[in-house]
Amino acid sequence: MAAMNSDLGGLGGRPATSQANPFESALYGAGPGLIRSGLGAYGEKFLGSSSEFMQSNITQYLSNPQYYFQVNSQYVRNKLKVILFPFLHRGHWTRITEPVGGRLSYKPPIQDINAPDLYIPLMAFGTYVVIAGYALGILGRFTPEALTLLFTKGLLGWFLQVILIRVLLYTLGSGEAPLLDIVAYAGYGFAGTSLAMLVRVFWNPSYYFVLPWFSICTGVFLVKTMKRVLLGAPRSYERHPSRNHYFLLFLAVVQFPMLFWLGNISG
Repeated sequence: MAAMNSDLGGLGGRPATSQANPFESALYGAGPGLIRSGLGAYGEKFLGSSSEFMQSNITQYLSNPQYYFQVNSQYVRNKLKVILFPFLHRGHWTRITEPVGGRLSYKPPIQDINAPDLYIPLMAFGTYVVIAGYALGILGRFTPEALTLLFTKGLLGWFLQVILIRVLLYTLGSGEAPLLDIVAYAGYGFAGTSLAMLVRVFWNPSYYFVLPWFSICTGVFLVKTMKRVLLGAPRSYERHPSRNHYFLLFLAVVQFPMLFWLGNISG
């Protein structure tokens, strides 16, 4: 038996096993390090590309929300003059750029009257809701449900303006404007609507003279602004200039039914 054990290489009493797989041994020895390094490199590449993708898309479509609230009282006064009386604006309509991090960036609203902001649209929207509620109280129709309906109506009008401007820019071959820029441009119409509704509280007939004026001013302001956006942004394709004028004219004309619909609180 000892001889047999010696001949079997000392494996006597133990079951014989198949020959070890060299590939399995190699994977077993190098597997953990190889997998960790491979997954680390892949994860870094994946997360890096995802980060760049998210950053580029957020920058393009959402921008930096803090940028739109860098305002002061002087900017608000001057901006309201441009929105409500664009015919009196003697300066240029282009935005001011500055080099930041090796590339050009737009200056914030506090340093550029032509920069979009969200402070005025949000304040104008809040004023619109407050004046609408006050007008409902004067008419004896104020209820929480009626005020909620007007609030929803205002949001819907704002949303429709955003969609209209977005579709307009896309149709004209320029879809690179950040989303918050468009939200700001679409909300400026509440400034004129709120003032017209306030005038109506004190003298009802004046509403039908003041609101058309602010509709014209809002349309002119948007046309001037959209021209600047179209000239400053890269286009995917070129359209005939006359078509551009028609689309911009359509944007201006739409302000009449839009603002009258928002200002109507009797329905």
